[in-house]
Amino acid sequence: MPGLFLTFEGGEGSGKSTQIERLAARLRSRGLDPVVTREPGGTPLGDRIRALLLDHAHRPRPETEAFLLEASRAELVAHVIRPALAAGRVVVCDRYDDSTLAYQGGGRGLDTDVLRAMNRFATGGLVPDLTFLFDVDPAVGLGRRAGAGDANRLDVEPEPFHRRVHDAYRALAGRDPARWVVVDAAGRPDAIEQAIAAAVESKLAAAR
Repeated sequence: MPGLFLTFEGGEGSGKSTQIERLAARLRSRGLDPVVTREPGGTPLGDRIRALLLDHAHRPRPETEAFLLEASRAELVAHVIRPALAAGRVVVCDRYDDSTLAYQGGGRGLDTDVLRAMNRFATGGLVPDLTFLFDVDPAVGLGRRAGAGDANRLDVEPEPFHRRVHDAYRALAGRDPARWVVVDAAGRPDAIEQAIAAAVESKLAAAR
């Protein structure tokens, strides 16, 4: 079976991590061995970049932030994602290049045409087979993150920033409905899990 590339996107506190764990467990129960990774990070160099980007002690310029993200992404695609797909495995990635369009484009106001070119350069044009958008009101998501007590540098950005990110994600999903599945992240976790499983099962069946 050819590899399958799945990405999970959404604002802070949208619940992606929980559903990624549930999906990975479902895939393993079927005898599949998914590669679960994340952005930024997923490689030794990428993890060091992640620490820099989320550290409250650093306030990089938006352009610097974008370049660091692309550097981490290039490493992840080259050393983790492409080899796994070539081996016929399912790759589940917590954020990918759409997050740059939403956060650095929508949130920071950088030129999205430039960001798209940077994404293509970093990924070699690799596009996910399916992308799940965890759609939740930013105030709800930020409230969840505040309750967790481990806020990073992005969590403490003002709410208007997170609303711009949210709107940018909605626009991205609206432009490519064949790839995006919009999930009501305020819904019951079990219902969200079932919706994701059904969409992934459909993709797996088509790939056979």
